[in-house]
Amino acid sequence: MEILGATLRICVDDLDTTIPFYERLTGARAHRFGRGGVQAAAIGSFLLMSGPEAELEVLRKVTATIAVKDVDEAHRQLTELGARVVAGPLSTPAGRNLLAVHPDGSVFEYVDQPG
Repeated sequence: MEILGATLRICVDDLDTTIPFYERLTGARAHRFGRGGVQAAAIGSFLLMSGPEAELEVLRKVTATIAVKDVDEAHRQLTELGARVVAGPLSTPAGRNLLAVHPDGSVFEYVDQPG
């Protein structure tokens, strides 16, 4: 599996007031999208998320988002190494993804980029 990078996941109270800081910090523009009741903004290596506490509680359990070349390859290798895939692969606005629990209990999202 080829790992292309990682995104830090941050839950915030208000995207509109938080986005300008991260845009200035990274020099990148926010790419906003929603999923369920959660609104998100991808800015450089940061993923800001805001929404109902019940949904954010689940999202906080994911340590980071790992960009990979191919989610199907990641699924195969993670399974071979003893990780437990708990969701996916699924299509999302940011590409296909899956959630995996590593043998140490850490939870990561793996996502590939649309070609």
